[in-house]
Amino acid sequence: MNIHEYQAKALLLSYGLPVLKGYICYTPGEVEAAADNLGGGICVVKAQVHAGGRGKGGGVKVAKSPKEAKAHAEKILGMTLVTPQTGAQGKLVRKVYVEAGCEIDREFYVSLLVDRANRCISIIASTEGGMEIEEVAAKHPEKIITVKVDPKSGYQGFHTVKLISGLKLSFELQKDLHKLFSGLYSSFINSDLSLLEINPLVITKQGKFVILDAKVSVDENALFRQPQLKTFMDYDEVDAKDLEASKFGLSYIALDGNIGCMVNGAGLAMATMDIIKAEGGEPANFLDVGGGASKETVTEAFKILLSDSKVKAILVNIFGGIMKCDIIAGGIIAAAKELSLNVPLVVRLQGTNVELGRKMLSESGLKITTADTMDDAARKVVKEVS
Repeated sequence: MNIHEYQAKALLLSYGLPVLKGYICYTPGEVEAAADNLGGGICVVKAQVHAGGRGKGGGVKVAKSPKEAKAHAEKILGMTLVTPQTGAQGKLVRKVYVEAGCEIDREFYVSLLVDRANRCISIIASTEGGMEIEEVAAKHPEKIITVKVDPKSGYQGFHTVKLISGLKLSFELQKDLHKLFSGLYSSFINSDLSLLEINPLVITKQGKFVILDAKVSVDENALFRQPQLKTFMDYDEVDAKDLEASKFGLSYIALDGNIGCMVNGAGLAMATMDIIKAEGGEPANFLDVGGGASKETVTEAFKILLSDSKVKAILVNIFGGIMKCDIIAGGIIAAAKELSLNVPLVVRLQGTNVELGRKMLSESGLKITTADTMDDAARKVVKEVS
């Protein structure tokens, strides 16, 4: 789950980390008042959307006065912000964050992420702050340093020494840098984050570290123990189909194709998408209904698939283990009747009670194409949209 910059900074501030004072605003008038409350001098007006590269799209503007801040807000609020991370459709800007300015001396890139391959938390840092890390990696890989932190022992002093050296900082800053990264690591672990990116982290001309921007992703599987962070979810920033799927315990990711997929099990879902591609088709989604889906769950899954106007056919690929094939067949039939299904439907069932499930489908009176194998199912559904 992604959260906004202003929410990320509130989280970091709760760990005593250095962030500038700011206000979340929804109207140009609120922006002018916020700029006044920040002292009336230089401030920054930032669009709050779940995407990076906001500055390149015109979503971040520096203002020298409250009047100028208001003028920037009039242009940013309500705009469709297009960045490399939003896609061509862009994102509607509904709110902005007005933040105090500071005198920047140096900029750095910093991120913390879960490094599954090395079973640790990796800290990625670079002297090239303000640039996208992918660009730095391509042009100046030698300017990126990685510090691996073992979760068993946590962040230690020797990690700071490596960062001081790699970032070419004075050892006079060691104490401040250690406090900064200890706080970042604590916030990452204690808040169940999957990503914490600061770009840039700056040193001001007064010699102080300041977190100038922050991007945070929270592990959704841990939200049950992070009630405060769960309230940070912005429904306007979540795809409506993703949101609806989450309410019914479904795992859904929209894709660009035209063949809707409903499968039980993440591995089988990925294999199903692969075989559709192999047959020349394009999957419209990843949808895992899980191992214990009911008729109601299957019906909701169909509703989500059919809410995507790009879907021209649906493939249901179920292996009945815990979930019995006759239960799935009943759910498919009920959903098809309730929703007046008007796109081709191909169903492949295997596993517990498979014969009963197939019989139910064949006797339903509905236009359902059955398949025995995954290859057969993929060929049939691709043929329907060809």
